[in-house]
Amino acid sequence: MMQIKRGIPVSPGVAIFTAFVLDAEDQPVPRRLISLGKVDDEIVRLQKAVGDSISEIEGLREQTASTLGEELSKIFSFHVGVLADQALIKQIEQTITTTRVSAEYAVYVTLRKLASTFAAHDSQLVRKTVTDVRDLERRILKHLIGSNREELKNLRGAAIVVAHDLTPSQTVTLDKKKIKALVTDAGGRTSHTAILAHALGIPAIVGLEDITADVSTGDTIVVDGNRGLVVIEPDAAKLMEYRAEAKKMAQQAKILRELHDKPAVTKDGTEIGLQANIEFPEEIHHALSNGAVGIGLYRTEFLYLAAESVPTEQQQYETYVQAIQGLEGRPLTIRTLDLGADKVVEDLTPSSLWNERNPFLGCRSIRLCLQNLPLFKTQLRAILRASVEGPVKIMFPLISNVMELRQAKMILSDVKEDLEDQGIGYREDIPVGMMIEVPSAALQALTFAHEVDFFSIGTNDLIQYTVAVDRGNERIASLYSAAHPAVITLIKEVIRAAQRAKIDVSLCGEMASDPEFTMLLIGLGLRNFSITPPALPEIKQLIRSVSVDQCRRVARKVSGFDSNREVLNYLKGEAGKIMPEVVGGRSIGY
Repeated sequence: MMQIKRGIPVSPGVAIFTAFVLDAEDQPVPRRLISLGKVDDEIVRLQKAVGDSISEIEGLREQTASTLGEELSKIFSFHVGVLADQALIKQIEQTITTTRVSAEYAVYVTLRKLASTFAAHDSQLVRKTVTDVRDLERRILKHLIGSNREELKNLRGAAIVVAHDLTPSQTVTLDKKKIKALVTDAGGRTSHTAILAHALGIPAIVGLEDITADVSTGDTIVVDGNRGLVVIEPDAAKLMEYRAEAKKMAQQAKILRELHDKPAVTKDGTEIGLQANIEFPEEIHHALSNGAVGIGLYRTEFLYLAAESVPTEQQQYETYVQAIQGLEGRPLTIRTLDLGADKVVEDLTPSSLWNERNPFLGCRSIRLCLQNLPLFKTQLRAILRASVEGPVKIMFPLISNVMELRQAKMILSDVKEDLEDQGIGYREDIPVGMMIEVPSAALQALTFAHEVDFFSIGTNDLIQYTVAVDRGNERIASLYSAAHPAVITLIKEVIRAAQRAKIDVSLCGEMASDPEFTMLLIGLGLRNFSITPPALPEIKQLIRSVSVDQCRRVARKVSGFDSNREVLNYLKGEAGKIMPEVVGGRSIGY
């Protein structure tokens, strides 16, 4: 039976394919029904996962005994005892058999019920074992769900990925040639799913809350990234409607591609620099084919997230050289590592940071680099060595105070001296800039402008920190808005500070990729955008259709609004007058 669900549209387009549901071991497991013929297979999967878990725990017990003593190793005896309890395993198997659910769901409901029983017990000693039961649940689910993740890596055909959410380390392992759309329970407009979908140029919807519970692998679904709708098992009429719309959009995309060789110049002759955001050098060809004149944001942390081990200096150097050569003389802005928070590489990040209570306000990005100088210096050496191959800029992320910036610059100077001592070449006058991502940096922009060669406004984090909204939390996603008057005020002040100090300023957040904000940003004085490659033709078309005076009038009008709803409705209306074929079908309810 057809079902329609509504979420937050984060990447436009229409996709009609079968679903692949990616379970998440740390999230509630959706109740997924299986056929009678699959029951035995699920029980075999369960038994293997339990066996693997016991082996894993035995290894931990032996390791603990040798390092901390026999007494502490007894902690794991309870874990082994629970998994060796045949009555419990039979109960899970019976749940699979009688209710015909997946092994992971049977484990989830059975162990959650056991944990609840322990939590209500009179004995404090028994109540303390709740954490142990939860640990066992996660361990078994890791083995069960892990097989699904391996299957995802080896998808045989095109599919729409349905997940609770996608972490950065998951996104870099996906087969991008086969993924036609992304939909998630969680997330907001700048979640990793949204950013990835933009980079891939595929439809995406986030914040659907329970889509993983309503869709099973193999279901036919329609993802309408224009309106934020997911249609589950569409009927014939709905399929015909969306196939016609997909054909119309393909024709529009062809028209936009014809703008490739035309400059991004307003009707009154003002040139706007359009650069692209990338995660890997392989994306450069796509960016250039969409009309980018350079790379304004190279997110280098994805090099770490995609690698099985920490990249060496030589590996980083070769990757940066590949990017520089691929640009054939066009500029490349390399952002230093933005690890931490939700982007964790276990080999690099101290275990004390894996479970930070508030990771987005914790030891992440430049803070992590300044506390891990070998990591930081290795990257800076690789960038400087590569800089002799072409025009490269270095950009420091998440700077929140002047001393952080000065310390980062001092370390860069130290690395330069080391290279000189070793007779290794580098570009001495390499431009150094910073991201404006936190309100403190935006408010002190004029001070910072005298310390750097350029600014890049990172609106994804700037919005998050300004309005105090986690950009990945679907429950409050409606409060996360680039149209918040406070956010617009900060952007305006940063642009003014850069103009007064006569340094370059660009905007590289997802806000720059949204045509509804293009006129406002130009009107505020922005002349350089760095956006996701698929969005380049749309933004260029809009730029070529407006004058700077028009944009200034839009910016003045927006300055009189006091709510994001007023701003959004007005901007959508103005952009829709110029490009109704692009803006008209979108929903911007965020």
